[in-house]
Amino acid sequence: MPQTEDKNQPPQLTFDDLAKSVKANDLKVDIDVLKKAFAFATEAHKGQRRRSGEPYVQHPLQTAITLAEMRLDQATLVAGLLHDVPEDTTFNLVEIEKRFGPEVGGLVAGITKLGKIKYRGIERYAENLRKMFISMAQDVRVVLIKMADRLHNLRTIGALPPEKQRRIALEVLEIYAPIANRLGMGRFKGTMEDLAFPIAYPEEWAWFKTHILPQYEVRVQEISSTISELKKVLGANKIKVLDIHGRAKHYYSLYRKLLQPQYNKNLNLVYDLVAIRVVVPTADDCYKAMGAIHTRFTPLPGRIKDYIAQPKPNNYRSLHTTVFADGGKIVEVQLRDQKMHQQAEYGIAAHWHYKEMGKHFWTRISKTQGFHHKGYMVPKKMKWIQELAVWQQEVQDTRQFLKRLKIDAFRDRIFVFTPNGDVIDLPEDATPVDFAYYIHSDIGNTCVGAKINGKLEQLDTQLKNGDVVEIITDKSRKSPGRDWLRFVRTAAARNKIRSTLRHDPEFTRRG
Repeated sequence: MPQTEDKNQPPQLTFDDLAKSVKANDLKVDIDVLKKAFAFATEAHKGQRRRSGEPYVQHPLQTAITLAEMRLDQATLVAGLLHDVPEDTTFNLVEIEKRFGPEVGGLVAGITKLGKIKYRGIERYAENLRKMFISMAQDVRVVLIKMADRLHNLRTIGALPPEKQRRIALEVLEIYAPIANRLGMGRFKGTMEDLAFPIAYPEEWAWFKTHILPQYEVRVQEISSTISELKKVLGANKIKVLDIHGRAKHYYSLYRKLLQPQYNKNLNLVYDLVAIRVVVPTADDCYKAMGAIHTRFTPLPGRIKDYIAQPKPNNYRSLHTTVFADGGKIVEVQLRDQKMHQQAEYGIAAHWHYKEMGKHFWTRISKTQGFHHKGYMVPKKMKWIQELAVWQQEVQDTRQFLKRLKIDAFRDRIFVFTPNGDVIDLPEDATPVDFAYYIHSDIGNTCVGAKINGKLEQLDTQLKNGDVVEIITDKSRKSPGRDWLRFVRTAAARNKIRSTLRHDPEFTRRG
């Protein structure tokens, strides 16, 4: 909430900082409209200060700058400047829509709804998640604004009571960062997690800082000689390099990796601790560059990962190889073109920056699903956003909602393929039955068997990343097996099975 007391203020941002960010990121934005929105935000928040002591308008200004760095559109930047106006000032949504139009008004309304959480404890957590999914399904930009808002709150969190700091940090680690990951926003996810890690888990952070960070920093410094050698190799092979730099693994991501049994807290076993990113003009250049690199550095067997041919479920695309560098160092190299790089860094937000992403990329939420605001869109490749938004309305029990959500949305994902090569995004440990219901309810209900990589397998077999799955159906079968509820992993499959079985008298008697 806004404060009114004066304190010592840090160096303040100005509108020029936002204008510079817009120019640096080559955004097609009307600066006069942004200036008008900033003036309105300044007027609305006049006299208000944050707990840190700075004028309140610094917060929406920093939010808008973050959105510009994410390369979002004009309406999103304007909404970022105005996102706290209805809640914290005397101006309302009607005034915002009158001055800046219905698109901006709709975005600010979405953020306002997202901010109204009535519950405490587990109910608060679940309610926040439910609202996030509805907002994403209606217009994913609402959640991107909320993430930019939360990032600045994390950076200025020191003025809050310790208990509130920890609650906010945990919310970031458990809600915002996993959603950023599902949206492909790697840079954003890592930054939020690293800011939240010491606040949410101070004892674990102290261990990490003492036992891991010194080795980590040495490994990061060692990478410069390998980068220099790579530049020589690629130059000698006449491969144009747009950018080459080292990327150290984020602290929280590394901490979680070290806890896995196969690493046993041993940093020497983490080969992707420091990766070298090479950005080249085209996808073909990625493969040429990898060939050139392998003539100079020996690749580790089994460590080539082609995410260009087979993108990750969050649409991440790059070509990875791990090599033995000079001095016995093991280094991961990630090769990508400029568009892949933007996608990897900014995920779904990157799509607003590319003009060729036309209307075919987007799909409108169906009014039959309960969303009536005109013009709200979600990306076609993000089908899970729509499914979660609809599913959360069907599940009333809070604990059941959170249990299923951790499997469906925030658990590690795998991608498997149909025989035609279509990519299907499922949670880890999903089965052929989950796959069948993902395709269509009728395929699931009439499923009698499955071929995985051309071999007949049981319906409760756990699928692995990269599997090719073919479902065998029998049209004479009218309903699913009751025992399928024992092993399916996704809420969508579970709900469709239960819905069908409710019409089965035998199930009703037992049930």
